[in-house]
Amino acid sequence: MDLGRYSDSFQRAFEGKAAARDKALVASRRSIRFSANAIRAIHRGEFDEAHALMDQSRQAIEDGRDAVRSDHPDVYFAGFLQDAQKEYAEACITEAVVTGADLPSPETLDVELAPYVNGMAEAVGEGRRAVLDLLRRGEVDRSERILTTMEDIYYLLVSMDFPDAITRNLRRSTDAARGIMERTRGDLSMSLVQRNLQQALERQVRQARDPAAGRTARPPRRS
Repeated sequence: MDLGRYSDSFQRAFEGKAAARDKALVASRRSIRFSANAIRAIHRGEFDEAHALMDQSRQAIEDGRDAVRSDHPDVYFAGFLQDAQKEYAEACITEAVVTGADLPSPETLDVELAPYVNGMAEAVGEGRRAVLDLLRRGEVDRSERILTTMEDIYYLLVSMDFPDAITRNLRRSTDAARGIMERTRGDLSMSLVQRNLQQALERQVRQARDPAAGRTARPPRRS
């Protein structure tokens, strides 16, 4: 039995698959790094830099796809390229949440649906970070708007009642998003209470300094 010809062909096939996997894995890691840096730039308000980084992230995903999608679909669906898509979607959605823009669709981002919805769930956490930054600066109105967007995202995600094998464990991400949203609502409520209390104290101080300022003008008496 001569198996030498099989050995050579098997060796070449696996070498080709391993090389394609290595190229796609490197591209995936590069994309994830660009997306993480883009999110940091968004929180700093450096949107031009964030856009450049997101473009690089998207290109890295395309490079990874080109390496494996046609000849090695099993490698393409191994998961690491989907992780890169999720991080890229998270960065793009985070920008929309922070700026108040419309959320980009999966088709616009050219990502698959499961990575996209998991990116939405991750963006809820980035929304909390933005809210806390705004509260420290006293920008309560913008904080309320971001929290409303976070709630809208959560209610959409919780309606996706499908097996984890289809949604890539979306239920777990949604549960985490709910906890983040509830903590953020508590922080915002406390900030509102503190603001109202501060305003009431400031009114009391002004009235103590100028008692006439706190009186309500009475209408003149009729004769």
